[in-house]
Amino acid sequence: MNAVKAIILSAGQGRRLLPLTENSPKCLLPVAGKPVLAWQIDALSAAGIGEIIIVAGFQVGQIEALLQARYAAQSSIRIVFNPFYEVADNLASCWLARDAMEGDFLLLNGDTVIEPALVAQVLNSPSAPITLSVDFKESYDADDMKVQLNADRWVKQVSKIVPPHEIDAESIGLVYFRGQGPRYFRQAIESALRHPAELKSWYLSIIDKLAGQHLVNSCAVKGLRWCEIDFIEDLARAGMLFTK
Repeated sequence: MNAVKAIILSAGQGRRLLPLTENSPKCLLPVAGKPVLAWQIDALSAAGIGEIIIVAGFQVGQIEALLQARYAAQSSIRIVFNPFYEVADNLASCWLARDAMEGDFLLLNGDTVIEPALVAQVLNSPSAPITLSVDFKESYDADDMKVQLNADRWVKQVSKIVPPHEIDAESIGLVYFRGQGPRYFRQAIESALRHPAELKSWYLSIIDKLAGQHLVNSCAVKGLRWCEIDFIEDLARAGMLFTK
């Protein structure tokens, strides 16, 4: 497990959380007294992740200050700066971190609070080139990243616009790449970003394309703690969840 890296995509400001993110990136918003990014780093470290790369952009100096204050002794945590965070979405952040995508790695959205047991569940999932972490609920809203699965629980599609009758789960924003998976992902990023319009794409659009090639399995994390921070009310929900 110690050979597995983690890449955290934390370049954006989080405008939907204004005014809380006016001068601070949303990955530094506090949940139960601890920044989102610190929850992520602590969960990954507790699960045995040996190297963590944070792609940062908006107010990168504040993220550097957090690392210096809390993790100065951990030289395996580093930042990749994304100067294009205002004009591109997280597919560009993936491109900037592509040199770190050698060997097995986890890719994590910078706004998803997770617990160590969830990371361990994903790391111990059945081997596949790409493994998408998913959860289930009664109904899904417009902002959920919806997932359709086949009978064997491999991913058929992942998108915000999956038709309601085809939705089986939602992506939680944590993907595990193993074996040839990192190479497939890097090549697909390089190919996509040859087209300027793809600068506004999410990396999950790449996962969706690779799912069409039967390369993406799923790992259910039902019953384990996680919370995506998109709106102010999510902070309260995450605070309640992670103070238990």
